[in-house]
Amino acid sequence: MNDVPPCPNCGSQFTYEDQSMYVCPECAHEWPNDAVEAQTDDKPVVRDANGNALHDGDSVKVIRDLKVKGASSVVKVGTKVKNIRLVDGDHDIDCKIDGIGAMQLKSEFVKKA
Repeated sequence: MNDVPPCPNCGSQFTYEDQSMYVCPECAHEWPNDAVEAQTDDKPVVRDANGNALHDGDSVKVIRDLKVKGASSVVKVGTKVKNIRLVDGDHDIDCKIDGIGAMQLKSEFVKKA
């Protein structure tokens, strides 16, 4: 039997195992074999720019300047954000940044501190 999980990106059943990675031939998404064991429930694992899993309460650093919509301020590179909260959606990190206030960030623009 085929014990390879479906693609978490598109849901395709045609995924295959290539060394230590799973590969989806339909959307070209690749993910590590150990990522499947990390997902114990239906909630997807949120990863930072380096591929580290993020959890509620973690601290992260911003890896590039981010413009704040509706304001003339910018979140600078290296800004440390403490006590993040993971949420569903496009911007999957909910946080409070000193000097700016409450905002949502995308996990691809942060790294675990």
